[in-house]
Amino acid sequence: MTGALPAADPAAAHALIAESGAILIDVREDDEWAAGHAPAAVHVPLGSLDPSDYTPDQPLVVVCRSGARSSKAAAVLGAAGRTAHNLTGGMKAWHQDGRPVVRDDGTPGTVI
Repeated sequence: MTGALPAADPAAAHALIAESGAILIDVREDDEWAAGHAPAAVHVPLGSLDPSDYTPDQPLVVVCRSGARSSKAAAVLGAAGRTAHNLTGGMKAWHQDGRPVVRDDGTPGTVI
């Protein structure tokens, strides 16, 4: 893959998830995930990310707190032939855009 990584702001990420069936992968650590995450996200800490867990035709959106770790994860996924978008601004941007942040039990969460 050459050039810039595909990126998505919170609205574009939401559209990819809702309209394209993209998987939202949250690569933050356990404590960050427990504090709050996007309702549709799956938790895969950065150190556990394995591109072979996803098919090349499955669109992916990767998120962390600010977009730095998810950028690295998207690059790894892209290098392995996966279509991975980095959620620009991370969970901070997701929350600031008014998108839901929940705990595992469904109660409102926070971004730490």
